[in-house]
Amino acid sequence: MTMIMYEVEGNVAYLTIKSPPANALSRGLLKDLSEQLNRIEQENRVKAVVLKGDGRFFSAGADIKEFTDLQNASDYASLATNGQRVFSRMEQFPVPIIAAIYGAALGGGLELAMACHIRIVTENTKLGLPEVNLGIIPGFAGTQRLPRYVGAAKAYEMILTGEPISGSQAAAWGLANSVVAEEELLSEATKLANKIAAKSKPAIQHIMHLVSVAKTEAFSKGEEEEANAFSQVFGNEDAREGIQAFLEKRQADFKDK
Repeated sequence: MTMIMYEVEGNVAYLTIKSPPANALSRGLLKDLSEQLNRIEQENRVKAVVLKGDGRFFSAGADIKEFTDLQNASDYASLATNGQRVFSRMEQFPVPIIAAIYGAALGGGLELAMACHIRIVTENTKLGLPEVNLGIIPGFAGTQRLPRYVGAAKAYEMILTGEPISGSQAAAWGLANSVVAEEELLSEATKLANKIAAKSKPAIQHIMHLVSVAKTEAFSKGEEEEANAFSQVFGNEDAREGIQAFLEKRQADFKDK
C-alpha cells in the first residue's frame, strides 16, 4: 500500500503523505514519493502540485526505527544519498510543488519541505532540524538548503540548537512564503496552485528550469540560458495567444503549446 496518496483535480495534482502516526520518511515512503513524481511527469495535464501531510503532521522526520537497521558507514551514506537524490529531483522538477505544512515539519520533514518550490504554513506550524539532539546531523541536504533560505547565522542557530521555529517566524526569515489560518491552509494552497496552473505549461517549465539554474550556475550562464528560453517561448502558440489576449484586454486561453 502506497504511503503517498495521489489525486488530480483539473491541472493540479495532490500528494498526501499518509504514514501514521507522524508521517515519518521511511525508505518505503521515499520510494513511493519517487514513483508518484514519475506519475506526475507522465500526466501531461498536471501543471502544479500540492504536497501535504495526513493527520497532525506534515512530517515529523526520518523513521528513527530504521536507523537501528544500519550497520556501517556505507549504510549511513546510502541512506543519506538516497534521500538527497529524491529531494534534488523534487527541487529540479519541471512542475512547481507547493508544500502545505500543517502541524510539524521536523528533521527530514523540513528537508522535504525545503525541496519544494513554495511553502505555505500556519502560525502553529513548527519547523526545525532537531537531529543534533540525537547526536547526529541532518542527512537529506538540510545543512545545505536551510542557509539558502534563512542565511548562515540563523541556519547555525537552528541546526546547532535543534530548536524549532513557528510558522510566523519561518515566514519572517524567508523559509515560508506565507502564513494562513489552519482552516484555510489547503484552500490557499489550492488557490495558488490553480493560479499557476492557469498559465502556459511551456512557460512554467522554462521558469522552473531557469530559477534552478540561478541557484547553481554563474550569472552569465543564467543570462545565456534565459535568452535561449526567451527565444523558444516566442515561437509557441501560447505566446501568440497571450500577447493577443493582452492587446484585446481578455483572459488568455492557453493550450500548452
